[in-house]
Amino acid sequence: MRLSMGSVQFSGRVAAKSLQPGDRKAFVVAVAAQKGGVGKTTTTVTLGAALARYFDKQVLLVDLDAQSHVALSLRQQLNQGGDSLAELLEEPTTREVAEVAVGTSIPGLEATPACPELNRAENRLSTRIGKELVLRELLRISRTHYDVILLDCPPNLGNLTINALVAADAVLVPCNPSMLAVSGVEGVLGAVGEVRAALNPALEVLGLVLTRVDQRNGATNQLIEQLLVENWGELLSPVQIGADAALGKAQLAGQDVYSFEAGARSAGQYVELAEWIIARIAALANTDGAVEADRRHG
Repeated sequence: MRLSMGSVQFSGRVAAKSLQPGDRKAFVVAVAAQKGGVGKTTTTVTLGAALARYFDKQVLLVDLDAQSHVALSLRQQLNQGGDSLAELLEEPTTREVAEVAVGTSIPGLEATPACPELNRAENRLSTRIGKELVLRELLRISRTHYDVILLDCPPNLGNLTINALVAADAVLVPCNPSMLAVSGVEGVLGAVGEVRAALNPALEVLGLVLTRVDQRNGATNQLIEQLLVENWGELLSPVQIGADAALGKAQLAGQDVYSFEAGARSAGQYVELAEWIIARIAALANTDGAVEADRRHG
């Protein structure tokens, strides 16, 4: 029996989003590391708090790790409510990430709530057509409601991290002074190159930042910094984050370090890092603008 397709109409139109566009244009940063213990979530949370508190930025923290360390770190400041990010990732939807996020007691800072189901979503993403593009689509309108979106990636290069790299404008790579962490930097930057070649040609490296630097280990610190400079010197942040008990105590209290101990050394260092990142974002935006102008007039 011969089938006729004459009466079937296919539409390439994307379903209308439930979230209305805002008037902002967020720069999306994936905070990624191939191993745990390098201060990735601490950097995401404290950097986001610094940008909101001291630079008047509207910031969204997207926790892509099923361990939900972002929500745990801010549990005393995170508003109730929100919805499952995993559900958005698992099924086609007209909803956006911004619609499942909640506010915090920090003006200008929002975050997605704890979502242990992200492990399930990681597996189910492998069955989705265009699986690498899911998060980018879920942020399409959300981007217009914030100045900066920070994506806290799992400590691996699985489906959720690749989604973050595809959705991001740039990647920030925290690294503590250890050989394993340096090896992890190479893995992340290798993934950035592959994503740039195949899925997101505009992806940039925002920078590498040394974290948990203990000044008592001077020789080791110097060796690691030398390796980073030799391999990726132009990307290395001049701001280093020292080992500071105040950061761990703030996490135990469920607060950002500025609420817990604003005078802590690390608190000031993260403000300096935020200032450096704002300058880096501006430089990358100017570079992109120059490339686009050359393309138009070339």
